[in-house]
This record gives sequence, C-alpha cells and structure tokens, in this order.
Amino acid sequence: MAWLKGASKDTIPIGKVPRRQKSSRFHVYDKVALEKLPSFKEVAPAKRTELFLKKLAQCQVLFDFSDPSSDLNGKEIKRQALQDMLEYVATTKGALTDAVYPDVVKMFSANLFRTIPPPIDREEGYDPEEDEPTLEAAWPHLQLVYEFFLRFVESPDFNVHEAKKYIDQKFILHLLELFDSEDPRERDFLKTTLHRLYGKFLNLRAYIRKSINNIFFQFIYETESFNGIAELLEILGSIINGFALPLKEEHKTFLIRVLMPLHKPSCLTTYHPQLAYCVVQFLEKDPTLTKPVVDCLLRYWPKVNSAKEVMFLNEIEEILDIIDSSEFPKVCVPIFEKIAQCVSSCHFQVAERALYLWNNDFIVNLMHDNVKTIMPIMFKPLYTFSQQHWNRTIHGLVYNALKIFMDMDPQLFDQCTYLYKNNEKK
Repeated sequence: MAWLKGASKDTIPIGKVPRRQKSSRFHVYDKVALEKLPSFKEVAPAKRTELFLKKLAQCQVLFDFSDPSSDLNGKEIKRQALQDMLEYVATTKGALTDAVYPDVVKMFSANLFRTIPPPIDREEGYDPEEDEPTLEAAWPHLQLVYEFFLRFVESPDFNVHEAKKYIDQKFILHLLELFDSEDPRERDFLKTTLHRLYGKFLNLRAYIRKSINNIFFQFIYETESFNGIAELLEILGSIINGFALPLKEEHKTFLIRVLMPLHKPSCLTTYHPQLAYCVVQFLEKDPTLTKPVVDCLLRYWPKVNSAKEVMFLNEIEEILDIIDSSEFPKVCVPIFEKIAQCVSSCHFQVAERALYLWNNDFIVNLMHDNVKTIMPIMFKPLYTFSQQHWNRTIHGLVYNALKIFMDMDPQLFDQCTYLYKNNEKK
C-alpha cells in the first residue's frame, strides 16, 4: 500500500487485473544444444530405426516458450524432427519396430504429462463461459506431438500387444488429467487420442470408463470446475452408441447416478448438448429407461435460472422426439405439468421455448393421442396468457397452441373453457 501514501483519504485502491497463467508450466532443467539430424530419406533403410530412436530422444528435450526469442534454432530442429517422424510413420510400411514403442511413449509423456495449474478464482473476474481461454504457448511443438502419436496409434503396423507394456492405467490417468487444459485445441486432440486408445485397448476400456466417472463425481460434488467435461461426454456418446443390448446394469446405473446428476452444476451451459446426446442415446437403446430419466430431469429442474430452464426444455423436446409410444403415457402427466409451469413463467424466453413444442409435429401427434390427459393440464396457463401476457410473440404462440387443442377435440375444449370461466367467477 506504499503507493497510497500522500493520496487523499477517499482514494479507492483499484486492484490489478489478474494476470492469466499459461495453461501449464514446463520445467526446463538444462539447456541442451540439439544437432540437426538427417531426414529418413537421406539414410539407408537399415539405419532408419536407429535414426528414429535418435529423433525420439531429441524430441524429449523441452523448450521455454514463455520467451519467444529463446533458443530459436533448437525449437526449429525439434519441430522439423517431429514433422519428419510424423511423415515417416504415415508413409513408411514397417516403420514401427518393437524397439521404438518405449521411446515413443516416453517422448509423448515427457512433452505432455504435466500439472495443469488451477484456473484464476472466479472472484478475480474470470468466467470460463465468457472469457477467452489461455492458449498453450508451447503449442507449435505440442500439436506435432499429438499428431505424431495419433499417426502412431492409427498406423496399420501398430502392435497392441507390444504397446500394452507401456500404455497402461497410469498412462490413461495422466492423459485424463490433461483434459483440464484451458486450451480447446489441446482438449480436441485429447478427445481423439483417448477415443482411439479406447478402441484399440480392450483391456483398458472398463478402467477408462471408471476413471471418467471419478472425474464426473469430483466435478459434480466437489469442484464444479473441470475444463474437459464436454469432450469427455463426446467420447462417452460414441461409447454408449456401441453398447451391446440388452444394456448391462452397470451402464444403467451410470446413466442414473453419473450422467443425470451432471444436470446440477451451474456451468451446465458449457457441456449440455453433449450431455443431452448421451441421455438420448441411452433412451434409444432402452426405452424403459425413459421414466427414471424424466423423473431425474424434473427433480433437478432449475428453480431460478431461466437459461438453464431453456436447456432443460430443449432436452425434454429431444426426449419426446424419440420416445416410445408405450412409454409416453407413463411420463405424460409430470412432463406437461412442468411445461404448464414453464408456459406460466414470467421470463418470456422460458415461456416461448415451452410453447415452441407445439411447432413439433411428432410431439403434437403424441398430444393428440393423449389429449384427454394433456388438455386439462395445459388449458389454464394457455387461456390465461392468451389474455394477459405482455409479450406479443407469446400471444401468437399461445393462440397457435389453443387452436391446435381446439382442432384436436372441440368438445373437450368447450368443456375446459366452461370450467375455466366458472372457476374465474368464484
């Protein structure tokens, strides 16, 4: 506070805007001068494995990218070595001999496995939904490491049996920790990498699912802070799609105990489309899960957050779009009681989103088949707002909904009108 000495007493000290950290900290221990090695085309085929191992060792050297002007020559030599190995693995049959596997995994680990520092506290003004993420300074090298490793795993020569010795549970755990990186480019590569490993390593599948569950549990019940939830859900969407029928009990438990509670955190907007996709995948696989899913959704329905309510209504529409006709009567009353509340919402975007359901032909057909149950639930809020709502758009949507109901069952519509007017007189 020394700088305040001599300032007038009513001076308000203005806090500095917090300096965003790099998304990771690389510890560069010793400066190593790299020597440019020949390209693979310049050496005899018999010497290429030896050259490959030398390049992999070279690429384990880390550089400080926080200073853009430091060791430019070394950075360029490493970049060229990575590019050269990437092309070699992609274009050369027999490039992957057993000798290179430990060094490939070692090089990948040395470059990528590091502690992701915690984000700046929200009190200090950082909002992950609004603010730009901190991009990784070392990306020129990291991108090539990711691309090379993907080519390695996707290569026709890739030997899973040999790779199992080095790509194990510990490796997977380190990989999952990186999903908290702030850099969306890195999370995108991680998503593809983990998905490929899930497809290749059958022995690691259960462990990968369990580890993702643990990240979700920690996110829901402890931190509400993890950057890679959307990417992990994208991977799961693909995994769920491949589940065999009938679904195992452990998968149903995962849906109800892990996926559905993910609707609770306040930052739902950052991953809701991916979450809704996973839920719908489950219901397409097993329609009997519809009631427990709807019950959970209504239990977690937001009380005061209108943006979240709109997302929940989006998900309800997605569920209704694929619902089995035999399952709809089981959830029809609670769903339309909630839609009636949304139509009555003082927040016009919530009311508007609820009323858009009457523009969906499939949902209107469901209503038609169950009109005697649905119309009495919906009539009061629709009729009330046809006369009282302040928003013109809502008026138009309400009239549209009322007209659809009137066309479905004129007699029931007249009956509902009569009851409504009688109640109003009392």
